[in-house]
Amino acid sequence: MTGIESFPLDYNLRRMLLSDLQKVMAVERRVYSIPWSEKNFESCILANYECLILAAEEGHVGHSVLSAAAGESHLLNLSIDSNYQGQGLGKGLLRHMLARARQLSATVTFLEVRASNQRAYQLYISEGFNEVGTRKGYYPAGKYREDALVLAIEL
Repeated sequence: MTGIESFPLDYNLRRMLLSDLQKVMAVERRVYSIPWSEKNFESCILANYECLILAAEEGHVGHSVLSAAAGESHLLNLSIDSNYQGQGLGKGLLRHMLARARQLSATVTFLEVRASNQRAYQLYISEGFNEVGTRKGYYPAGKYREDALVLAIEL
């Protein structure tokens, strides 16, 4: 399964372009109190990472970034616009990215998730990820830093 089967027919996936960054950043700002920067996305696109846009007729509804090398992959970002959450789109996009990781010869995928982001954590666990560690103070959180839970799945 590539994950794309999980999307209704009126959604499609395509490569992220530099010209998409304004829309990507609008979603990031709606979803996260401290979003990725435009420079983060630009660097990933220019490095030729798997940067994908999930789109509907009305426009950009989500995106994801995956890096893969040396038999491993790292899911760096997976975001669904808050207006579209709860419809299974995150699960579909996650499954697609894991299928892409397999196609790129990865045997394991890692990711970090905020310890406070239980909704995302539960999605990853439900799809077979396991908690393998903690990165103390990994995420900015206003004046403080928040721990990241490191998750992994064997492909």
